[in-house]
Amino acid sequence: MPWIITKYLITAAVVVAVSELAKRSDKLGALMAALPLVTFLTLVWLYVEGQPQEKIANHAWYTFWYVVPTLPMFLAFPWLLPRLGFWPTLLASAALTSLCFAAFAYCLRRWGVELM
Repeated sequence: MPWIITKYLITAAVVVAVSELAKRSDKLGALMAALPLVTFLTLVWLYVEGQPQEKIANHAWYTFWYVVPTLPMFLAFPWLLPRLGFWPTLLASAALTSLCFAAFAYCLRRWGVELM
């Protein structure tokens, strides 16, 4: 139980640190958010908890493929925000990401990459 609490505290601290940094500097906050900090932490947690190398490698592999269809959202969000407001933009961005993911997963099947 103490290990899980430690994991939560460290992971939450990273998220809070990025959001606090973003309040002070748009560019630096975005840079920190763009870094794969959560992925690094996840890989560390998997390793420390004794997961097999194949599982750790698969996590990194699939993370790459799951990031690609999220990228259009980062272009759509700033464009939609002044037009729709925050909550509708967030919802539209989530819908766009879902559509992009489904299309991307469908296309990748041709090359043997199964995301769903």
